[in-house]
Formats: sequence, C-alpha cells, structure tokens
Amino acid sequence: MVDIHTLRAAPKVALHDHLDGGLRPQSVIDLAAEVGHELPAADAESLGDWFFEAADSGTLVRYLETFDHTIAVTRTASALHRVAKEFVEDQAADGVVYAEARWAPAQHVGPGLGLGEAIEAVRDGLAEGMQTAAEAGHDIIARQIITGMRQHVDVLDIADLAVRYRDDSVAGFDIAGPEDGFPPSRHQRSFDRLRAANARFTVHAGEAHGVRSIWEAVHLCGAQRIGHGVRLVDDISETADGLQLGRMAAYIRDLRIPLEVCPSSNLQTGIAPSIAEHPIDVLVRAGMRVTVSCDNRLMSRTSLSREFSLLSEAFGYDLDTIEWITLNSAKSAFLPHDQRLALINEVIKPGYARLRTAG
Repeated sequence: MVDIHTLRAAPKVALHDHLDGGLRPQSVIDLAAEVGHELPAADAESLGDWFFEAADSGTLVRYLETFDHTIAVTRTASALHRVAKEFVEDQAADGVVYAEARWAPAQHVGPGLGLGEAIEAVRDGLAEGMQTAAEAGHDIIARQIITGMRQHVDVLDIADLAVRYRDDSVAGFDIAGPEDGFPPSRHQRSFDRLRAANARFTVHAGEAHGVRSIWEAVHLCGAQRIGHGVRLVDDISETADGLQLGRMAAYIRDLRIPLEVCPSSNLQTGIAPSIAEHPIDVLVRAGMRVTVSCDNRLMSRTSLSREFSLLSEAFGYDLDTIEWITLNSAKSAFLPHDQRLALINEVIKPGYARLRTAG
C-alpha cells in the first residue's frame, strides 16, 4: 500500500471534478450569508458532515439534491470567482498538476449575471488560483468544462458557449444530470454542433444506467470521454480463462476511450457497497483507459490523494499503477497534444521518478 504522504506528493490529474461539488464548507456559509440562503447547519464542520451524509444515500437522485445549496450560493460573479480560485488552490495543495473544473452555467446565472459573464468569472477565478498556487510553489494548469443539463429541453446555447470560449479557459463540453429518462441522445443537435466545430466533449454515462447509455454516448453522441462509465463492467465477465469482453467493452478498450471513474462518489450513488467491490479493478485488468477523479470533493469528503489511497488499500495498487492511471488521465486531458506531452514528460514522469528515488 502506498502511504498517503507519498500520494499527496505525487503529481496527479483531475478530469472529473464538479466546481459546485467541491466548495469549502466555510465558503458555503460565507456565501449563504451574503445572499440570505438558509443552510442545514451553521458551522463548517457540521455542514461538511451534512453534505456527506445527505449524499451518502445510495441513489443518484438524492445525491444530486445536495447541489441545491451550493448552486444557491454561487449565482453571482464574485461567488463564482471565489469558488473557482479556491478550487485551484485546493487541488494544488493536494498535488494536482492539471485540473478541469466542470460546471453548468445555466444553473448559476442570476440578476445581472448572464451566461458569458458567469464563464468569465470562473475564468478569472481559475487564473487567480493558478497564480496564488504558483506563488506558494505549486504549479498547476486549471481549465473549465462547460456543462449542459440533460433534463433541460435544449442545451445548444451551452454547447455554443463551449465553442466560443474554447481559447479562453474552456477545455470542452459535458452533459450531466439524472440519467433516468434523459438519454444523452435527446441533445443530438448539440453534439452535432460540437463535432462540426471540432470541439472536445465528454458525456456522463454508465453510472445510473448500463451499457446502453455508454453505447448512446459513444455511437450517437460521439463522446471522446465517458463520465463514470463503470457500468461497462456489465459487458465483462469473469471466466476460468480470465476476463471476457463483450463487443461494447472491447470497442471502448480498443479505441482507448477514457473512463472518468470516481470511486467514492460511485459508492454514494449505489454502484458498489465498498471500494473493495468497486468495478474499477475489473476495468483496470481489462485494459481500459481508466482515469480516477473525485467527482464532488465536498459531498464525498475526499481528495484525489485519498481516492488513490483507498484504491491502493483495496486492490494493492503500487506507485507504478497509480502513475499508469495518472498518465491515462494526462493523455486524456482536453489539452493540445504538445501541452499534454509537456505535462507527461516534464512534470508527471519526473515527479514519479523523484518519489521512487526518495523511497
């Protein structure tokens, strides 16, 4: 098992981390006071406990209800700027060297704050966070992923914003929200628009629903990454001869389509009863391009170092395996190819080499 101190020092990549799911409890309290929003707890420790316990319900629908509070307090430019800055600072403090903050602008607009202004507020907060992190000795690249909500009638305007701001801090597009009754193909026009513009995008699939949702995300929508995707394990069977992959699982493996796996979050939404029973190890052994992220650090009371620690304890993952997963993430980042290579060759590989030497 790799110790937590080594994991915190290891360079890491966060691809699936929701901005409104990673607020500091004290920031929620401060921002709620500014807008007069009532919270279920008055102090930071109790509020952090409430978010974790409310999210720890075993259903995706109940899990998503916890966002009512974080969204309610982040509908001003100053609030979005603050939480974006703190997002970067917290990731850098955990040893993350590249992070994509995904969030749904349509849920955060308010009086005097339009979609474009909201995106620019997050952009400026990310930039300030990178600067303060660098001053503290932690270099990090942070970008945002603009998210549409699958239960909305149309997300074409959000897809257009992802294209418009793609050279201005926006890494790509995502679609999130409840899978039940809202397949991603409902938003075919948005994905057609993104593909026509050569834009990058990921799709939440294979969390609450099974292999069919992954099939739709890949074949109907053209997803370049899959958010979660853990239900792909339903297309993999254990036999006396080893793992046998179905047609969909083999397709995902062979095309190296990344899976954005979020272990602790998956436990809270009912994917598995424990980390030791989580399907990630089957996916790793099947040769998938597995990546690991936190999903929502506040709701899961976690960090990327902690996620790797849990996996190391449950499955015996050593530093080599953790580096392999991190390299998967870096290869899958919505960054230009030359910047991905620089991240891999100048930051991640040397970082793990130093850890081995020190060990």
